[in-house]
Amino acid sequence: MTARIDEEITFRKLEILLAFMETGNLARAAEQLGVSTASVHRALHSLETGTRCTLFRMEGRNLLPNEAARALAETAREVLRTMAEGIRSTRELAGYAADSIRIGSLYSLTHQVVPALVMGLKLRKSDIQTELVLGSNADLLRKLHDGAIDASLMGQPEDAPELECQLLFEDDVFFAAPEGSRYAGQSEIDLSACADERFVSLSDGFVTSSGFMEAFRIARFTPNVVMKTGDIYSLMNLVGGGVGCTLLPGRVRSTLPKKVQLIPLQARYFMRQRISMCFLRTRERDPNLLALLATCRGYRARAD
Repeated sequence: MTARIDEEITFRKLEILLAFMETGNLARAAEQLGVSTASVHRALHSLETGTRCTLFRMEGRNLLPNEAARALAETAREVLRTMAEGIRSTRELAGYAADSIRIGSLYSLTHQVVPALVMGLKLRKSDIQTELVLGSNADLLRKLHDGAIDASLMGQPEDAPELECQLLFEDDVFFAAPEGSRYAGQSEIDLSACADERFVSLSDGFVTSSGFMEAFRIARFTPNVVMKTGDIYSLMNLVGGGVGCTLLPGRVRSTLPKKVQLIPLQARYFMRQRISMCFLRTRERDPNLLALLATCRGYRARAD
């Protein structure tokens, strides 16, 4: 069984011992550590109590270390180095303050939002490496809880007190139809008049797919969905190819195929998505996440 270490011996006191050994003077050690000379003297004396041996001798008004003190200082240096490395490794395994950050994102945010945030984060922490993980809202939320990603750019979940969320922007949802369709001349779309239309949609779990179903619930009919897809860019191409109509968020406007038109919905079908950066509240002191949070706040301010 390993011998118990006396409670008088602490990491802080070992740090004080090393400062004293390096400076050779109580006052200079105190100045280096930002404490009083009396505090340094008490710490050194308590180490003698904890080791149950003499570590120093008085020579005039000077306190001088003996061989035992030098041996303890050598061990203290190794102990503190090992503990610092252990804490660093532990935090990296837990995703805290590592030199990389894993950011989840919806596909639709990769055109403008993700590059802007990654570049902004680089300005705050130039040495950080970013890993991007794409998925649906449901996928990203699950990965966030499982620790597979550190933060997520997603539709803000409702009733999620375990998450810290920073709003990035709000986005309206539009009716998307092939250019030249029978909807082309309309200023707004009444979904209840589209019961005989073919539709394409995102797979379950995407923030846009949940809004899609809610809109047709209000319209009081089940849409004829002829195809589902797992990413929003494929969805837009299906609309452009004439496979069917769909609902799309306004943020994809700049990446729309030329043959796709976005038309506002009537007011009763109005939907607005809240796109936010989210992370677990248990990680709220992680320096990497704090840097990302500050970057997102800057993005939000510019958007406003």
